[in-house]
Amino acid sequence: MYFATLTEVPILQGLIGSGMGKGPALALLLAGPALSLPSMLVIHSVMGAKKTIVFVTLVIVMSTAAGMIYGTIF
Repeated sequence: MYFATLTEVPILQGLIGSGMGKGPALALLLAGPALSLPSMLVIHSVMGAKKTIVFVTLVIVMSTAAGMIYGTIF
């Protein structure tokens, strides 16, 4: 899902207020800007398809891991 930079925090504030955990919220904040369609298109045009797939995979894995660790600790 694409969020404009200024709308991410209020949307997440509402989601956290509705019961979303802080770990998944952190993962969404970390992965959101890197995995937006415009960002991925630029990365693809600069680095190519294989490196873009590796980048997207790493962002997903690392954001998920950071969210899980943060959610466990806090």
